[in-house]
Amino acid sequence: MKEKRPLALSAQTINLNVAFNQLQHAIAAADYGSIRQAAEFLSIKQSTLSRSIQFLEHRFGIAIFERSSGGVRATPTGRQFLRMARSMLEQLDALTTVMRTTGRGEAGRLAVGFCTSLTAGNLRASLLDFRQRFPQIQLATVERRRAHLATAMRNGVLDVLIVIGRVSCLNASTKPLWNERVFAVLPAEHPLSANEAIYWTDLRDEIIILSQYDPGQEIEDLLVSKLVSSFDRPKIERHDVSRGVVKSLVTMNVGLSIVLESDVGANFSGLVYRELRDGTGPNVLSYSAYWQNDNENPALETFLKLLSERYPSPRLVP
Repeated sequence: MKEKRPLALSAQTINLNVAFNQLQHAIAAADYGSIRQAAEFLSIKQSTLSRSIQFLEHRFGIAIFERSSGGVRATPTGRQFLRMARSMLEQLDALTTVMRTTGRGEAGRLAVGFCTSLTAGNLRASLLDFRQRFPQIQLATVERRRAHLATAMRNGVLDVLIVIGRVSCLNASTKPLWNERVFAVLPAEHPLSANEAIYWTDLRDEIIILSQYDPGQEIEDLLVSKLVSSFDRPKIERHDVSRGVVKSLVTMNVGLSIVLESDVGANFSGLVYRELRDGTGPNVLSYSAYWQNDNENPALETFLKLLSERYPSPRLVP
């Protein structure tokens, strides 16, 4: 068997010598739009954060930010840099989470990536069942954007993904799992809260707040398919925040939102959930499991058997 050689980094890569905390400093400055506020958030000196950003700009030969008396704003090149920096840090964070949770050298461990709620629903029930039946297997869970989860699975950081929609992975297998109904989330005092169910056409004059995280895109695609004419559609606002923050915005009467059934279990004061329907009844979105075919982790095989027991594939009628 040919011996595997360690990964060789180019001299140019090594000379960059960029620390991850410097990337975090730049991301914080972009999020706050202010060096001062970002430094306060990170509990470091403003001069330290400013030097970190200047170091990055010098190392990469780019201007990450435009600076003014009102704060900082990312340049077009800076926005691309920050997107890649966020992706790198999320992947490192996912790796750290898995390694910390499972422990190095453990005989049995399973790393599950997902982008759904664990407050209720089938994923929570499946993981609880798995822990109860196989307590000797260390279980790690990682919630990230679907694209980042797919990268982590390809790199061997995650064993299996539980997601909505398709995952583009070569040499991967998939298994359909369960469906979840679609619900509207609205303030308790909203006129539509008096209805037992809400129809898509009822949303015509509303503002719909969606997260840019999964499954925001699938929900938006479903909305567009139900309200084909752009004149019948509500105004859609996309926010780069978590589902929890979206619900906070709904309590502030910024707009309504749309979630899946597993999110209904998350108690949020001042909110009500109403099933969304069309002329044929409730609407659903489907979850699937994805894993790499060359993954030889015995814990993965055990987990897939459990999923097959809980969610058997429908039999084909001859």
